[in-house]
Amino acid sequence: MIKIPLAEEFGKALVPKRFRPDLKNYLYKAGIYKSPYEYFGMLFYLSLLITFVLYVLFLSESLRKMHAVFTIIGSFLSWTLVPILIVLLFIVIVYFYIDIRIYTRTQKLEEILPDFLSSVSSNLKGGMSFENALWTSIKPRFGILSSEISIAAKKVMTGHDIDKALLEFAMKYNSSMLRRSIDLIASEITSGGKVSDILDSIVHNLKKTKELKDEMNASVLAYMIFISAIVIFIAPILFALSFNLLLVLKSVTGLLAQTTTSGAAPGILGGMGEVTINEQHFITFSKTAIILIALFSSMIVSILEKGSIKSGIKYIPIFLISSYVFYLFALKIFTLIFGAFIQVG
Repeated sequence: MIKIPLAEEFGKALVPKRFRPDLKNYLYKAGIYKSPYEYFGMLFYLSLLITFVLYVLFLSESLRKMHAVFTIIGSFLSWTLVPILIVLLFIVIVYFYIDIRIYTRTQKLEEILPDFLSSVSSNLKGGMSFENALWTSIKPRFGILSSEISIAAKKVMTGHDIDKALLEFAMKYNSSMLRRSIDLIASEITSGGKVSDILDSIVHNLKKTKELKDEMNASVLAYMIFISAIVIFIAPILFALSFNLLLVLKSVTGLLAQTTTSGAAPGILGGMGEVTINEQHFITFSKTAIILIALFSSMIVSILEKGSIKSGIKYIPIFLISSYVFYLFALKIFTLIFGAFIQVG
């Protein structure tokens, strides 16, 4: 990787010292263990580069036409506010990405937690101590959980209490399932009870909870299919039909206006005014509406399926692309069909 001069120094300057421990812990949750200060410095350089391009292409010409005082003030504001806005925009995007990554890691951790605790319970029943049972259960197939338990086990080896090390691990993730499980294990260790029994009970409850969630997902499948059909097929078809109805009305009212002008009897529809809605404006409105419908529908589907919007990020591009492409297809087909009728008329 190319080293950029003073990138890390600028990055440290952008992050106050009192926020650095919180930032480090937050990144740990996402599985990012490297110091991010160099990337913050690169972001600083990138914001200056984008500001320079925007200034040369768009702002400089307008500022030259102003009074000298306003030119100086405008240039100063351009080189201060624009980089700040760019940095804030990138920070929001990165925060969103890291938040989704943390959520994904938490979901994976919850999925493998029952199997891991079952392995620990088997080791305890084989006569191992709890520390050795934890260490022996660390296997590659447990992925994220193995790396986190390794960190907790190393803390125990350096003098930490096993219950405190486990509680620190549980507090790193926003998972009520993980925290309740670790709290029960820690309290059983502190009281000197039989940990294998409480582990078996936790594993049974976790598997039962997973079965109930799967049943709930199956029960809302019909709603998900219904919403998906509306977003991808029905809404684009209705907007395409509405556009062609607009074309038909414009054609009919135009003919009526010509008939009235030529002196013929106006008839029943003679009082109807000519439709003056801009066709391009309607298409722009349709596309915007479809994008918004697809966006919010993908969120609704993700909430129905997983109980959280974050788990349904994958649905957003699927709904957006599918509904938009189908709208263009339906618009083309209906325009050809109705166009033939209008020409015949």
